[in-house]
Amino acid sequence: MTLHAPSAHFVAEQCSIYNHVSQIANPSVLNNFKSGKISRPTCRFYIRSSVFGYGLIQLQTKPNANLRKKCFIFASLKENDEERGSSGPYIEEEMPQSIFKVSETNQNSNDSDVETAASVPISEDNLIKDATDNMLSQGNLLDKLKAVHLHVLALEQWNASRLKLCHRGYYASATNLIHYLALKCLDVGQLKEELSSNGLLNLDSVNNYVLASITAAVNMLENQSYSINSKANGTSTIFNFDVLNKSTWDHSNQRDNVDFSINTLKKRVFSHSEALLGPLRDERTTHVMVTVGREATENDTLLSDLLRAGATLFRINCAYGDPSVWSEIIRRAKKSSQMLEKPCRILMDLAGPKLRTGSMEVGPSVLKISPKKNASGYVIFPAQVWLSQPGSGPPPAHLSMDANLVIDNEELLHRLEVGNVLSFYDTRGKRRLLKITKKVPVFGGIGCVAECSRTAYVESGTTMCMKGKKRRFATGNVVEVPCTEQFVRLKTGDLLTISRDPCLTPEHRSGESATNAPRITCSSSHLFDSVKPGEPIAFDDGRIWGVIQGTSISEIIVSITCASPKGSKLGSGKSINIPESEIKFEGLTSKDLMDLEFVASHADMVGISFVRDVRDIVVLQNELEKRKLQNLGVVLKIETRSGFEKLPLLLLQAMRSRNPLGIMIARGDLAVECGWERLADIQEEIMSICGAAHVPVIWATQVLESLVKSGLPTRAEISDVASGKRASCIMLNKGKFITEAVSTLDSMLRVNTEKVKAELKPLVLSSHTS
Repeated sequence: MTLHAPSAHFVAEQCSIYNHVSQIANPSVLNNFKSGKISRPTCRFYIRSSVFGYGLIQLQTKPNANLRKKCFIFASLKENDEERGSSGPYIEEEMPQSIFKVSETNQNSNDSDVETAASVPISEDNLIKDATDNMLSQGNLLDKLKAVHLHVLALEQWNASRLKLCHRGYYASATNLIHYLALKCLDVGQLKEELSSNGLLNLDSVNNYVLASITAAVNMLENQSYSINSKANGTSTIFNFDVLNKSTWDHSNQRDNVDFSINTLKKRVFSHSEALLGPLRDERTTHVMVTVGREATENDTLLSDLLRAGATLFRINCAYGDPSVWSEIIRRAKKSSQMLEKPCRILMDLAGPKLRTGSMEVGPSVLKISPKKNASGYVIFPAQVWLSQPGSGPPPAHLSMDANLVIDNEELLHRLEVGNVLSFYDTRGKRRLLKITKKVPVFGGIGCVAECSRTAYVESGTTMCMKGKKRRFATGNVVEVPCTEQFVRLKTGDLLTISRDPCLTPEHRSGESATNAPRITCSSSHLFDSVKPGEPIAFDDGRIWGVIQGTSISEIIVSITCASPKGSKLGSGKSINIPESEIKFEGLTSKDLMDLEFVASHADMVGISFVRDVRDIVVLQNELEKRKLQNLGVVLKIETRSGFEKLPLLLLQAMRSRNPLGIMIARGDLAVECGWERLADIQEEIMSICGAAHVPVIWATQVLESLVKSGLPTRAEISDVASGKRASCIMLNKGKFITEAVSTLDSMLRVNTEKVKAELKPLVLSSHTS
C-alpha cells in the first residue's frame, strides 16, 4: 500500500469586498484536511474564513517523492480591509453546506480503503505567504486567468438561490453583477499588467460582460477557435471540476435559456435604458432630465422651450407643491410634447424621510428694486423691471429682469408706450419713477420693460400713476408681491438651538431667542432620538456644519464649526444631515404612500428617496404589487452611506420585480453623508456597479449649476458633463437660465468624439535636424 500525502497550495488574492462574513462553510472538512483524515486522494471544497478569505480548494495527492501543489483559493482579506470596506459591497449570504464534494475519480483504486493518509503540517500564515508567492511568481498567465474564471463561476454558484428569485428579464444582468463582484474582490493588478503587455483583455472595461470576456481571453490563450460573439455560458468547458459541473447548478435550467454573449448583454444595456427612460432623440446617447416646479404653471412656454432645447424627461419633486400643481405641470408637459411631436416622460420623486428645517414666520410682502452701482455708489445701470397683468406669468426667457411687478389695471398697461413714465411712492414715502423702454406681447396680454434709476421698496397696494392729456391720470395698483423669506444668519462659533416644538414664542419665530441665540425648528422625532453629543451635523446640503453640544427631549444645541465668514443664511425647508448618527427611518412615509396613488396614475417613473436597506425595496415592491403597477419605472436614489454600501443588494432585490429599474446618483446628500473627498470615487463605483447590472444611471445634482443660475458655466462644470456623458441620463435643476443650460447640454451631448479626433491635424515633423 502506497501512502499519499495531501499537499494543499492556496492561490490567494487580496480582497476589498465590504463586510466579509468570517465563517467557514464546512469547518469539519478543513479540520479533516489539516489532521489528515481525508480518505480520498482528490477532493475539492469551498471555504470562507477571516484568514483564508473564500474560494475553491482542490486537493491532489501524489507520492511523497513527487508532491504536486494544485489548489485554489481566490480571495483573502486585505490588511486594511476595514478602512477600504466601502469600495465594494458584498453579497452577504451563507455558503451552501452541500458544496463540498469528493471526487469519485481515483487512478489508484486499490488505495480507496485508506482511512488516514500522511498529513503535511499546515501553517495558516505560510499558506497565505505561499499563496501570494505562487500567484505572483510561479503561475503563468493562462493559469491565473483560469483561476479568475473559476472564481467568478464559484461566486455565481454561491448566490444561486438569490439569482433564482430574480425576474427572468433581469436574470442575465443579475448574474453578470455577481460576476463583476467576484472580479472586484480580487487584487488583479499584476494580471492586468500581464494581459496588457500581451495585448489581450482590459479587465477595467469588461463590466457589462465579465464572464464572456474572460472566457474569450482564456480561449485565445489556449489557441482555440474563437468568435467574440459566441455564447459563453460558463459551464464546464474550461474546467472539468465536479463542484462546478452543470448538474450541480441550482439554477441551471434558467441559466441554459439565457445568452451571456457580449452582443446580447450589450443589447440588454440598451433595452433596460429604453424601457425606463424612453427612446433617445436624434444622435444623442444620453437623455436630458429637467426638474420643474410651480414656475412651469406660471410660464406658458417654459416646458415647450425646454423640449425644443433638448429635454426628454421632466422631474417633479413631491416634497414641494401639491397634486393640483403637479397635475397642471403634467398636463402642460403632455400637451407640449404632442404639439412638438417630441416624446417625454415624467419622473416623480417621493419626498422620503428627509430631515428639514421647519417653517419660519412669514416676512413682509415687500419687493426691493435696486439699480447696479459702482464702488463709489454711483448708478452704472438702472434696474430692469417687468410690468405685467395678473395671470400673465414671468417675463420671457430671453429677458433678464431684476424685479417683476404685477399691476391690476390691464388698460393702463395697454396705454403705456415707450418713453412714458410711471410715478409712485414707495414704502418709505420716497417718490420714484419707472421709465418704459420696451413693450412685449405675451400670452394672454401685454408686458412692459421699465427702468428704475433709484432704490425703491414696493409693497402690495402701491399705486402707479401715468400723467395723460388734459392733466388726467391713469392709475393701477401693484398686487401679488411675494412675502420676504425669513432666515437666521450663522457664523463660525455661533450656537444654534434646534427645537422640536414648531410653536415658538414671538421672539423665537423671528429666529432668535431672548438671549440672541439663533433658533430653528425640526418636527421629526428621528433627529432628537438619534443624535449624541460630539457628532457632526450639516445644514443646507453641507453649506453649514456644526457639532452637537447637547441634547434633550425637546432641544438640540449645535456649535457651528463651518460657515461663510460673512455669515451663512439658514431658512425654512433646508436639509439636515447627521452622517455619523445611527438614525433609523421608515422606508416610505405616510405622505409617500398618499403621493404614490397620484404618481401611479400620472407619471412614468417613481423616485425613491433615501434608500438605505433592502427592507425599503421590499416595502415598495409590496405597495406596487397591491396597486398592480408592474410597468411603473422605479428609480432608486442613492444619497446615503448605507445606500451606497448596500447597492448590489438593493439592485438584486429590485430585480425580483419586472418594473423598469434605474439608479440616480444624488450627489448632494451623498457628498455630505460620505465626505466631499470621497465623492469622485463613490460615483465611479456606482457607475461601475450599475454598468455590470445593466441598470441605467441618472447623473444628478449641481450639473451646470452656474450656467443655470447665472448664465455662464465654469470650466469644472464642463468637465463634469464630460464625465456624466457615460450615464444614461443627466439631470439639471431649475434656474433662471435653465433653457439656455439645456440647449448647451444638448450641444455637448451631440458631439461625436470620433469626429473630433478626426478633425485633429496630424503632427508634422520637420525634416531638418538642429
